[in-house]
Amino acid sequence: LAAFLYGWCLFLVIASGSVAALARAFSEYLARVIPISPVEQTIAAVLMIGVVTVINVWGTRKSSDLQNWTTLVKMGIIVILSALLLAFGHHARDIPSAFGVVHPGLGLWSNFGLAMIAVLWAYEGWQFGTYSAGEVINPKKAFPRAFLMGSLILVGLYLLAVVAYLFALGPDEMAMSETIAATSVTAVLGSWTGKIVALTILISTFSAANSVILTAPRVFYAMANDKLFFKKLAEVHPRFLTPAAAIIGLGIWSAVLVCAGELGSFSALIGGVIFIGWIFYGLGAAAIFPFRRASAGRPIPYRVPGYPWTPMLFVLAAAAIVGNAIYLAFRDPSQFMNLAAAILLFLIGLPAYFFWRKRAAV
Repeated sequence: LAAFLYGWCLFLVIASGSVAALARAFSEYLARVIPISPVEQTIAAVLMIGVVTVINVWGTRKSSDLQNWTTLVKMGIIVILSALLLAFGHHARDIPSAFGVVHPGLGLWSNFGLAMIAVLWAYEGWQFGTYSAGEVINPKKAFPRAFLMGSLILVGLYLLAVVAYLFALGPDEMAMSETIAATSVTAVLGSWTGKIVALTILISTFSAANSVILTAPRVFYAMANDKLFFKKLAEVHPRFLTPAAAIIGLGIWSAVLVCAGELGSFSALIGGVIFIGWIFYGLGAAAIFPFRRASAGRPIPYRVPGYPWTPMLFVLAAAAIVGNAIYLAFRDPSQFMNLAAAILLFLIGLPAYFFWRKRAAV
C-alpha cells in the first residue's frame, strides 16, 4: 500500500508538481527576456512541458544526452557567475545582518521550517536516480558513491551561489527578489547581463524538468505493468521503445497543474511537492529499522553508516518538516488550500489502490 501511494503521489503531486513548478519558473524568467503577459507565461510554461515530453518520447538516449550537456552547462555558469559576484559584490559587510536578532520560540522554528521548503526544493529529485536501479550494473556499489558525490557537489554549488547572492545584493534586497540570479548579476555587472542570466536559468529549468520526465515515468510504467495503475501507461512506443504513454501522461497532468490558478503558482507547487514528498522520505527511512531486524543473520547489500542514529535523525527531520507544513497551513488560508489539495490527492489513492488490487487479482 505504501509503495502504491508513493507512486500515486509521484504522478499526481511530486513529479508532476516538480515539472509544473519548473515550467512556472521557466516562464517567469522568459518574461525577463521578452515582455509577455501572465496568460502568455502560462502558455509558455505548457509549451515547455510539451517540448520536454516530446524529446523523452523520441528516445531515452536523446533525453539523457540532453540532460548531461545541460547539466554541465548550468554547473559551469553557476561557478563563473558566483566567482564574478564574489569578486565585484559590495555587500560582504552586510552579511552578518542576515542573522538579525534571534527571538527564541515556536515562531522562530516555524519560520525556519517555512524557509526550509525553498531550501529542500533545491535538492528535490535526489531520489529519482533509484528509479533506474534495474538498469544499473552493481547498484550496491554505484549508488552510494553516486549519491554521496552528487550531494556534496550540489551542497557546494548551492552554498557558493547563496554566498555570491549575499555579496551582490545584501540580505534585505536578496529576500525581496523573485528572480534572484538575474537581480544579483544585474546589480553587480549592469542591466545588459540580466537577460543573459535569464537565458541560463531557462536552460537550467528546462534541464531539471527533463530529468524528472526522463526518470519518473519508469515508476508509472512499472506500476501499470503490475496492473496497479492505468493500463494505458504500460504501453511502449513501437518505434522509439520508450514508455511513451507514461511520459505523455505525466506531461499532460503537469500542464494541468500549471493552469490550476493559485494552486499552479510556483510557491504552491513546491509546497505541495515538499509536503507529500517528505512524508514518503520519512517512511522510507523508517522502513530501515524493520528491514534490519528481518535481515538478521543474512548478508545486507548496503549498511547505513551511523545506524541507528542516521535514519532516526532523518525520520525526526521529516516529521518536523511535515508537521510544520500542517501548522503553517492553519495560520495561512492560502497555504491551507494548497495543503488540503495535496492531502485530497493523497487520500484518493486509498480507494484507487484497492480498486486496482481487486482488478489485478481477477
